[in-house]
Amino acid sequence: MPKAKSPIPEGFHTLTLHLTVNGAVKYLDFLKRAFNAVEVSITPGQAGKLMHAHVRIGDSDLMFNDSFPEHGSPPVAEGHWPFALHLYVPDADAVFAQAVAAGCAVTMPLADQFWGDRYGHVKDPFGFTWAIGTHIEDPTPAEIQERKNKLFGAGEASA
Repeated sequence: MPKAKSPIPEGFHTLTLHLTVNGAVKYLDFLKRAFNAVEVSITPGQAGKLMHAHVRIGDSDLMFNDSFPEHGSPPVAEGHWPFALHLYVPDADAVFAQAVAAGCAVTMPLADQFWGDRYGHVKDPFGFTWAIGTHIEDPTPAEIQERKNKLFGAGEASA
């Protein structure tokens, strides 16, 4: 067997998110409709489940699979994830609308934010939160602090 050219496979970054979802086949279809995901590879499992799925959204990779408790994969408690998938795109308004049309619920309306992004949150039908943004300006740290103070009050400690 030939030795790998690199410890990180071609096209991957150092960190790639890998999710466990209930209904990975349906999640694959959803990702295609909501975010124009491109299928890279699929490994079917038992009983119509996906053992592994790899898609590309823009220039980033996402991997996911169905839950397989019989192989040590924990059951999924959908809708209670303590993270968001942050997606930068050229047109947040268009992608936000596409995600909502594909079944996402708006949890933070899209708006221009004090740090320079047009940004909002949607929750997908599988319980994951997607933060969708387009960077629209480059405010200085002082401008960001001033806008934050105006929005939230000057009494907060700065980050």
